[in-house]
This record gives sequence, C-alpha cells and structure tokens, in this order.
Amino acid sequence: MKFGIIKERKNPPDRRVVFTPQELLRLQQEHPDAIVKVESSDIRVFKDEEYRDLGIEVAEDISDCDVFFGVKEIPVDYLIPNKKYFFFSHTIKKQAHNRKLLQAILAKNIELFDHETIVDATNRRLIGFGRYAGIVGAYNGFRAFGIKYDLFTLPKAETLTSKEDLIVRLKRQILPNIKIVLTGHGKVGMGAKEILDGMKVKQVAVADFLTKIYTQPVYTQIDVLDYNKRLDGTVLNNQDFYKNPQEYTSDFERFTKVADIFMAGHFHGNGAPDILTREMLQAADCKIKVVADISCDVDGPIACTTKASTIADPFFGYLPSENKEVPYTHPGSVMVMSVDNLPCELPKDASEGFGEMFMQHVIPAFFNGDKDGILQRAKITENGKLTPRFAYLQDYVDEK
Repeated sequence: MKFGIIKERKNPPDRRVVFTPQELLRLQQEHPDAIVKVESSDIRVFKDEEYRDLGIEVAEDISDCDVFFGVKEIPVDYLIPNKKYFFFSHTIKKQAHNRKLLQAILAKNIELFDHETIVDATNRRLIGFGRYAGIVGAYNGFRAFGIKYDLFTLPKAETLTSKEDLIVRLKRQILPNIKIVLTGHGKVGMGAKEILDGMKVKQVAVADFLTKIYTQPVYTQIDVLDYNKRLDGTVLNNQDFYKNPQEYTSDFERFTKVADIFMAGHFHGNGAPDILTREMLQAADCKIKVVADISCDVDGPIACTTKASTIADPFFGYLPSENKEVPYTHPGSVMVMSVDNLPCELPKDASEGFGEMFMQHVIPAFFNGDKDGILQRAKITENGKLTPRFAYLQDYVDEK
C-alpha cells in the first residue's frame, strides 16, 4: 500500500496537513509494509526537510501512490483517475460550488472518502478539526472584545504557534466582570472551553449566570434544553429535541439579557429553531455586543452571521435595527467574528491533533480488512457511482 500526502492547492492557501513528520514515521514503524511519499510543498507548516530528516521520501511527483491524503478540496485538474482520496470535499450537503468536483470524481473512477464521513458504528464523527476551531474561535472572541472596547490588543492567532501561546497572551489581559455564554458540548464547544479554563475564567451554573452579579469574569456552557423550550411548555429531554425540533422555540433571550459575549460552538441540526434572532438583538435589554460564531452557519440560527469572515479580516459589525453589515466601530453594532476556517490559524497544533486521530481510527482499517467498517461507511464513490449510503446525492450530481 502506497500512501501519498498531497500538496494543498486551494486558495487561500491552507498550511495544515493530515500527517506530521512524526506521525508518518510512526505509521511506517507500525506498518512496515506501508510506503509513504510526501508531495513537495512550499506552504505546508512542516517543511520538506522535516520529513526528509526522518527518512520520509519527498518528491515532486507522487502519482504512483494508491491512496492520497489532503485537507481541502482538490482542483479538478489535479485529480488522478482510479485512485483513492481522503479530503474535505464539502459535497455531502449538496454544496452547489463543489458539484463539478463530485462529478469529476465519478467521471475519473475515484474512490472518495470525506473526512466528515469517517464515523463509527453509531454515526459519531471520528475525524475533524473542531477542537482547534473552538480554541481559535474563543481566542478571537476575546480579541474582538478588546478591540471593541479599546481595552487591549491581542496579536492574531496565526502569528502565534500553539494553544499555550494563546492562553499566555490572554492571561496577561485584565478583563472586567463580563459574562460569557458558550453553546455546544461537542469538539468545537469543548475546544472553546479549553481556552476559558486555561485563562481561569470561572464557570458557573446556568441559574447563577442568569441571576447573580459577579465581581470577576464568568462563563456558562449551555446545552440544547438550556436555550430551547417546547412550544407546549412540557419539559422532556435532549432526545426529544433531536427527534422533534419543530416542537421547540428558542429560549436564548434569557441569556441575551445578561451575557456580554456569545461564543457559538453548537451543532445546529436541520429543522431546529433559530437561536439568536434579530428581534432579540434589537431588544432594548440585549447586552450581547460581541458574537464569536465559531460554528459559522451563514444566514442560519444566529441572525448577525450574515457572512463568513476571513482570517485576514475576521470582524464586522451587524446593525440589528437595519439587519445589515456595518463597520464594527459603529456604536449601535454587534461585533461579529464568523471565520469559517479557524483551525488554519493554528496549523501546527491542528495538524498534530488530526494525524493522531487518523492514526487511531483510520489507518488500522487498511491493515485489518476494515473489520470495523470505517472505510466502507466513509466511502462516497466507487466504480464511477455513488455508494448506497450516499445515493441521496444523485440528483445533486445530475444537475448541470
């Protein structure tokens, strides 16, 4: 089995990689039959020499490999027919801008495995950069707060090297007694929590967050039933919410009355009610002035997320009264951070974490006959057709 690590070619450039030099060395040590090659790259966070120094082959041409690993979408012209590819294709939700990519993959008889479709038997995702999105997103939330109130200036996360560096910079700042509400208990939400806990921001219970006044910064981490309520007033459980989201409405307004910063790290399922509405933001008693939308669902459950911002220009203002984007210096605006590729700001940490997950969950499947079905479940295309699990994409593929 020949594994190839491909050069990232999508713009803007992404410096992350699926396997660090150390993880590739580990792969070769644990699976001596595996042959590994790295495509030369001048943008990757790990230099070619770092791979070569560990005895890993780096070449301009790796087309003789059987399986290719990348991070972002691969330009159609660089896809090699009859190969296996792993990357974030951004096609499984029928994203219109990548239809031609999936059509080309089928036409070239490529087996596509999307990082998002690598799940266990209970459909739980095994691979992702969510933790690092949460880490960088929380940092950016504080960076926005410092800028908005002219309290402090933090460097961009991309100029620092690790989570620890972010925390060191944050701990130097003196914060007023603000309240931060964090949604989500998945990888994104827990990544954001790592930053809050690393800074020693005090975590408090929901009831205390809503009613008590503190002399220090505090945060609360809330789950779906903390910010949604059944329309009929009955109190059930999370499973009922996931099964019957149409029976619920947002109860987030009670947090908007007391929170200064909203860090959004939740997963928002189809049919679930909007969380932070324009009406809530317009209310005279709305205190939220900074929204770090780490989940970044554009025109989704958070009214002020009208676009995805960029690492180069991460902040914008949202004026609730007119439902439009304004400069974040506008006195009536909510300051929004909605970068949709946050892990790119910590490429070294993110790559290390990603490679560890890949070694644990995916690589063994190549050598144990895929006994746990990891590869079979993740496979989107095979023999020029969609696999049964992804047959729902056929109408998307057929559109011109």
